[in-house]
Amino acid sequence: MKAIRIATLATVAALAAAGFSASAQAKTLTISWWGYNGEKMTANIIEPFKKICGCDIVFETGNNADRLNKLKLRGGKGVDVIYLSDSFSQLGIEQGLFQEVDPAKIPNLADIYELGRAPQGKYGPAYTIGRVGLVYDSAKVNPPITTWADLWRADLKGSVSLPGITTTAGPMAVMEAGKHAGVDPYKDADKTFEAVTALKSNVVKNYNTGSELVNLISTGEVRVAMAQDFTLASMQAAVKTMTWAKLKDGDIATLNTVNIPKGSENADLAYQFINFILSKDVQQKEAEQGVDAPISTKVELTPDQAKIWTYGAEQVNALSRIDYAKMNAAKTDWIDRWNEVFGQ
Repeated sequence: MKAIRIATLATVAALAAAGFSASAQAKTLTISWWGYNGEKMTANIIEPFKKICGCDIVFETGNNADRLNKLKLRGGKGVDVIYLSDSFSQLGIEQGLFQEVDPAKIPNLADIYELGRAPQGKYGPAYTIGRVGLVYDSAKVNPPITTWADLWRADLKGSVSLPGITTTAGPMAVMEAGKHAGVDPYKDADKTFEAVTALKSNVVKNYNTGSELVNLISTGEVRVAMAQDFTLASMQAAVKTMTWAKLKDGDIATLNTVNIPKGSENADLAYQFINFILSKDVQQKEAEQGVDAPISTKVELTPDQAKIWTYGAEQVNALSRIDYAKMNAAKTDWIDRWNEVFGQ
């Protein structure tokens, strides 16, 4: 009888272990993201969230285009949460890869800036906010840069760098060229690219990564650049007098978004994760440590902490937004025309 009892207990223990293993396997959150600042993400987000959810977390890393293409090839399966810049998340929406989100499952949406709550309709929110603008070396550029039109100034010949046309900010250079020409770039590409051609003599090189831009600035080849604000700290580390221009016509908003793919096997866990990264505590740590600009209105930064970020209602409300549906439709033609101008 005792032997039978021991066997029974062993069987129960074995079944319990098997059940626990299956449960743990079911609670694995798969995140698709870029992979930079990995140590800080682990400390600020991954390890604290694992303690809350009791789950495992695995990653799929790569650039926007590669990761989105992998998701498309898998029919929206294999990932529970995907981080993308807003131009690429718009593509994912158009390709039918994401679930519509239920705002009631993300309570912390109430505490983020309105432009980040539903930036692309019924899909995922933004978790950080940035801007595209102009930077210049204040020790070498006089008068200061105060408008997008200054890119065409004669005194800047051979000293400007623009983002490559296939980067996040590249098509925005085309948008500004259209404005400079006084036309809608979506309706009059010919005049828009006449303005791009007129800018060519000022452009020493187009860059494709932030590190490439920083190198161009550190060697003195570039005095003025169109850039995203997350590169500002690195530029100033290379050249202390690099300055973010206060443009009369304003900077352009860039948003990094999080979405739940249609094939997610752990949507409830995905909602919990998204709500967590929008929390005040996470947003505060990420901003203080130079990882991401805060989108939570609850975050409070010192002037020194805030200087590299798009921070505060005044800055956020002054940003202009891009219609990525229109831009994506025009992008193929713009890439061809851009390459004709710059010979790429």
